[in-house]
Amino acid sequence: MHETEPLTQTMNVTAAREHWSQVINAVVRGKRRVVLEEAGIPVAALVSTADLERLRRDDAQRAADFAILDRIGAAFADIPDEELEREVALAVAEARADLRAEREQAHRHA
Repeated sequence: MHETEPLTQTMNVTAAREHWSQVINAVVRGKRRVVLEEAGIPVAALVSTADLERLRRDDAQRAADFAILDRIGAAFADIPDEELEREVALAVAEARADLRAEREQAHRHA
């Protein structure tokens, strides 16, 4: 079950300082994320340690995903772009034809 995402509140840095214990308490309890602004410009954010850990996991997953894409790209580095585009278009057309055939077959058996 997914808990609801905490509300995000924007506060001026001075106001946050004045109400520091209430702000921190709301963040610690996971009730609030706070974007701190100076002169209307976002400069920092306060998040719970659970949010921070989730951000770290997301960053690590994103880096792993891009590493995979980099390895795939390296495998095709010597192939001209035009040839890659033709092969991709052919693969997409074949996949679409396969899907149409599967749908038609399922429709006939329904």
